[in-house]
Amino acid sequence: MPKSMDERIVIVDIDEKSLASVGRWPWGRNKLADLVNKLFTEHKIAILGVDVVFAEPDESSGLQHLKELAQSELSDQAAFLAKLQELSPRLDYDGVFATALAGKPIVLGYFFTNDPQGRSSGALPSPVFSEEALAGRTFEAPEWTAYGSNISSLAAVAPMAGHFNSFTDQDGVVRSVPLVAHYKDSYYESLSLAMFRAIVGMPRITPSYSKETFLPKAFQGVDKMLLVQGDKTLGIPVDRRGGALIPFRGTGNAQGGSFQYVSAADVLQNRVAKGRLKDKIVLLGTTALGLFDMRVTPVGEAYPGVETHANMLSALLDGHILVKPDYAMGYELVVLVFSGLVLAIGLPLLSALRAVILSTGVLVCLLIMNLWLYLGYGLVLPLAGALVMTVTAFALNMSYGYFVESRSKRDLANLFGTYVPPELVDEMVQDPDSYSMKAMNREMTVMFCDMRGFTRMSEAMEPLKLQEMLTGVFSRLTSVIRTHRGTIDKYMGDCVMAFWGAPVESGDHAQLAVKASIEILQVIREINEEHRLAGLPQIGIGIGINTGSMCVGDMGSDIRRSYTVIGDAVNLGSRLESLSKVYGVDIVVSEVTKKSTTGIIWQELDKVRVKGKEKAVKIWSPLGTEVQLSSSLADETKLWAQFLKMYRGQLWDQADVALLNVSRLNPNKFLYGLYAERVASMRHLPFDSDWDGATNFETK
Repeated sequence: MPKSMDERIVIVDIDEKSLASVGRWPWGRNKLADLVNKLFTEHKIAILGVDVVFAEPDESSGLQHLKELAQSELSDQAAFLAKLQELSPRLDYDGVFATALAGKPIVLGYFFTNDPQGRSSGALPSPVFSEEALAGRTFEAPEWTAYGSNISSLAAVAPMAGHFNSFTDQDGVVRSVPLVAHYKDSYYESLSLAMFRAIVGMPRITPSYSKETFLPKAFQGVDKMLLVQGDKTLGIPVDRRGGALIPFRGTGNAQGGSFQYVSAADVLQNRVAKGRLKDKIVLLGTTALGLFDMRVTPVGEAYPGVETHANMLSALLDGHILVKPDYAMGYELVVLVFSGLVLAIGLPLLSALRAVILSTGVLVCLLIMNLWLYLGYGLVLPLAGALVMTVTAFALNMSYGYFVESRSKRDLANLFGTYVPPELVDEMVQDPDSYSMKAMNREMTVMFCDMRGFTRMSEAMEPLKLQEMLTGVFSRLTSVIRTHRGTIDKYMGDCVMAFWGAPVESGDHAQLAVKASIEILQVIREINEEHRLAGLPQIGIGIGINTGSMCVGDMGSDIRRSYTVIGDAVNLGSRLESLSKVYGVDIVVSEVTKKSTTGIIWQELDKVRVKGKEKAVKIWSPLGTEVQLSSSLADETKLWAQFLKMYRGQLWDQADVALLNVSRLNPNKFLYGLYAERVASMRHLPFDSDWDGATNFETK
């Protein structure tokens, strides 16, 4: 929390200024006694925590040397002995300091260590609980083998004390402190916890255990330190080692940081304003570099050790303790699996933009959830692994899409690019293994589109101009076919062959083919208008469309192959294209195709039997869409249907009347003239009961 000052806590700092003004460290304890007295009597502080240990007696007054003189050379000088007796209380700096400490709310500091020989000094305070309180449960608090504590005379008058050890991680950074430490068969509290207990009325400490009661006691770890006072209980969460993360408020700056710093020299020399420290929680520590109480922390490479205790005490006062729980690894595993599955399933199915959105969404959700647990519940849970996994999954997916799918797309484009519209290739890339050039039978629709009058034009036009014109026409026809998801099979002179339903399957292939043919007629009209203005010959078009089972795949020889369709249904489509000239229409469609479409107005042309087909088929021509249906066109199709009924029933007189009526609605239509000639010819023939009304085209 940068620039957030905790006004409750003040650090009295033995800084470089103090060393320069008062003298080098260690100071005589008479000076420290003076400092303590000023803090309590003049500045009225609430409590003092001392981040310094007094492990050895203070002999800086020279009292010990005077006593040695009194016992030797000056032992017969009564005046000297009397004077020494008078000066002893003032020269006993440890006694002076002990007197200053006595009866005041002071928490001394000490430390634990792992000395190979187990050498200890000073007197330990009373432990907060023993191993018996664990009742056989697991507690992984670090066990120390030695300690450095305050001398007995000081510990006796200030029995409240707390250790100032910290946990140093493998990278050399201090991120947490043990709230309790294990020595022999007892547990001792930290400096910050001891000060907090002194502030709130000295509740007793008892360990609390995780709630997994189905586990044996040996697996039920400590997860809280309970402060119990009467019927009130306060739980302080701890990790498996009995530690808590330090909630650093700032970067450890004595000049306007997160805690108010006051130089010890200013207190001793009365340069601190009265009332500035009243009722403050004071920590006595040092930031002088020569006293080696700087630590590497996540927020600073030279962070005052005393400020780590200030941060921890501030968190205890606020009830916001940060802890990495025992289940952190399980939580991370669940998050990795869940978010990994979301990405593994979602990314391959999405486009690049949507993959970015999904990955960003996962990152944001991970961050929000982690921040919510951190701010709301003080839980410090792993985040980096999930973030790295998300970014890595996205990067791998993008790399796969770029290198592998791009190659698949290139391979498919090489196979189908000259036949299939690019948008169909994009669809095929989503599942490239489903597409190949292998031959297979499939229900499809084929279209033959032939240019009328091409032979005459080729004789009258120069080759280059003919080539230019033919290229322009075919390009525009190809564009229409591709727009309607058709696959170009081949160009055969002045004819374009296309099909629908392969390589990408389509349930509406007949509908697409018919719509494409109707749009081709519109394009031909536009081309003819352009040719008229440019003085070029007009062109006509004939289209045949059929739907049925066809064999599609890579066909040809070892020298040259082509992705094409073959089969009886394809042959019929070709025959229908040639019949367009016979009936004077632009489009001829089989009945199977007609039945597979919707929204189209149809006119039945005839019932024909073409070469190679024993069974007659009905053929139709589209007149437009249903939205274009006019009343006159509706009347025309109705009358035409009546005519065909009379015609196939060999009722020639009634057929003449019906044909006359329909011809009046559209007198210039070639189809009606064709049937007028047929009726005139067939009325002279005897009635044929075996005639099915079909026209035979054995040579077509």
